[in-house]
Amino acid sequence: MMEKPNLNYLKEISGGDIIFEKKMLEIVKKELPEEIKSYKNFIELQNYNQAAEIVHKIKHKISILGLEKSYQVAIDYEEELKKKNIDSKVQFENILKVMVNFISKV
Repeated sequence: MMEKPNLNYLKEISGGDIIFEKKMLEIVKKELPEEIKSYKNFIELQNYNQAAEIVHKIKHKISILGLEKSYQVAIDYEEELKKKNIDSKVQFENILKVMVNFISKV
Protein backbone atom coordinates (compact mmCIF):
# COMPACT_ATOMS: atom_id res chain seq x y z
CA MET A 1 0.00 0.00 0.00
CA MET A 2 1.25 3.49 -0.86
CA GLU A 3 2.03 5.78 2.02
CA LYS A 4 0.02 8.98 2.06
CA PRO A 5 1.57 12.44 1.84
CA ASN A 6 1.11 14.63 4.89
CA LEU A 7 2.21 17.96 6.24
CA ASN A 8 3.63 16.63 9.53
CA TYR A 9 7.28 17.12 8.56
CA LEU A 10 6.56 20.57 7.12
CA LYS A 11 4.78 21.56 10.34
CA GLU A 12 7.71 20.18 12.33
CA ILE A 13 10.37 22.19 10.48
CA SER A 14 8.22 25.34 10.37
CA GLY A 15 7.81 25.44 14.13
CA GLY A 16 4.21 26.53 13.60
CA ASP A 17 5.09 29.30 11.14
CA ILE A 18 2.05 29.18 8.81
CA ILE A 19 3.58 31.67 6.34
CA PHE A 20 6.68 29.46 5.99
CA GLU A 21 4.46 26.40 5.44
CA LYS A 22 2.46 28.19 2.74
CA LYS A 23 5.63 29.37 0.99
CA MET A 24 7.10 25.86 1.00
CA LEU A 25 3.86 24.41 -0.40
CA GLU A 26 3.76 27.08 -3.10
CA ILE A 27 7.32 26.18 -4.12
CA VAL A 28 6.38 22.48 -4.29
CA LYS A 29 3.22 23.28 -6.29
CA LYS A 30 5.17 25.43 -8.74
CA GLU A 31 8.31 23.33 -9.18
CA LEU A 32 7.05 19.73 -8.97
CA PRO A 33 5.04 19.72 -12.24
CA GLU A 34 7.97 21.33 -14.09
CA GLU A 35 10.42 18.82 -12.63
CA ILE A 36 8.16 15.89 -13.50
CA LYS A 37 7.94 17.15 -17.08
CA SER A 38 11.76 17.40 -17.29
CA TYR A 39 12.19 14.00 -15.67
CA LYS A 40 9.83 12.32 -18.15
CA ASN A 41 11.53 14.06 -21.05
CA PHE A 42 14.98 12.84 -19.95
CA ILE A 43 13.66 9.29 -19.44
CA GLU A 44 12.19 9.36 -22.95
CA LEU A 45 15.53 10.52 -24.33
CA GLN A 46 17.26 7.84 -22.23
CA ASN A 47 19.36 10.60 -20.68
CA TYR A 48 19.52 8.84 -17.32
CA ASN A 49 22.14 11.09 -15.73
CA GLN A 50 19.95 14.16 -16.25
CA ALA A 51 16.92 12.18 -15.05
CA ALA A 52 18.87 11.27 -11.90
CA GLU A 53 19.53 14.98 -11.27
CA ILE A 54 15.79 15.71 -11.47
CA VAL A 55 15.02 12.76 -9.16
CA HIS A 56 17.51 14.31 -6.73
CA LYS A 57 15.55 17.58 -6.76
CA ILE A 58 12.20 15.82 -6.41
CA LYS A 59 13.58 13.78 -3.50
CA HIS A 60 13.55 16.88 -1.30
CA LYS A 61 9.89 17.49 -2.08
CA ILE A 62 9.13 13.87 -1.21
CA SER A 63 10.61 14.44 2.25
CA ILE A 64 8.73 17.74 2.68
CA LEU A 65 5.50 15.82 2.06
CA GLY A 66 6.38 13.34 4.80
CA LEU A 67 6.90 10.33 2.51
CA GLU A 68 9.66 8.49 4.34
CA LYS A 69 9.48 5.16 2.48
CA SER A 70 9.10 6.97 -0.85
CA TYR A 71 12.18 9.05 -0.03
CA GLN A 72 14.21 5.83 0.18
CA VAL A 73 12.73 4.68 -3.16
CA ALA A 74 13.89 7.98 -4.68
CA ILE A 75 17.40 7.57 -3.24
CA ASP A 76 17.63 4.06 -4.69
CA TYR A 77 16.15 5.12 -8.05
CA GLU A 78 18.56 8.04 -8.35
CA GLU A 79 21.48 5.60 -7.91
CA GLU A 80 19.90 3.14 -10.38
CA LEU A 81 19.56 5.85 -13.02
CA LYS A 82 23.24 6.70 -12.70
CA LYS A 83 23.86 3.06 -13.73
CA LYS A 84 21.33 3.33 -16.59
CA ASN A 85 18.94 1.07 -14.67
CA ILE A 86 15.22 1.91 -14.51
CA ASP A 87 13.95 -0.96 -12.35
CA SER A 88 12.24 1.41 -9.89
CA LYS A 89 10.68 3.61 -12.60
CA VAL A 90 7.06 2.47 -12.12
CA GLN A 91 7.30 2.66 -8.34
CA PHE A 92 8.85 6.16 -8.51
CA GLU A 93 6.27 7.41 -11.01
CA ASN A 94 3.47 6.14 -8.78
CA ILE A 95 4.94 8.26 -5.98
CA LEU A 96 4.86 11.27 -8.33
CA LYS A 97 1.16 10.67 -9.06
CA VAL A 98 0.36 10.51 -5.34
CA MET A 99 2.30 13.75 -4.74
CA VAL A 100 0.61 15.62 -7.62
CA ASN A 101 -2.79 14.47 -6.44
CA PHE A 102 -2.00 15.61 -2.87
CA ILE A 103 -0.66 19.06 -3.75
CA SER A 104 -3.65 19.73 -5.99
CA LYS A 105 -5.85 19.45 -2.88
CA VAL A 106 -3.84 21.43 -0.28
